[in-house]
Amino acid sequence: MKIAGLLLALLTGGLLIYGEQDMPGWGDGNSPASRHVSPRYIEKALEETGAPNMVTAVLADYRSFDTLGETTVIFTAGLSCLLLLRRDSE
Repeated sequence: MKIAGLLLALLTGGLLIYGEQDMPGWGDGNSPASRHVSPRYIEKALEETGAPNMVTAVLADYRSFDTLGETTVIFTAGLSCLLLLRRDSE
């Protein structure tokens, strides 16, 4: 069984490395995100959201549902840890 797990881990790692080869380099100015998404956020963020801080504009307005989902997951994980680690007052 350990051999199967090792083979599965190696296969998964190999597939991840193979898939990573087509991704743009870190900080590549010619990547699609840098050419299309970022300029739009930079040019239109203040006009569309009214938030002077660009990070706030992206997190609170453009990606608000995603941020809400992430916050819900973190809150649920924290609450679960508190419930599991609480001490009974017996």
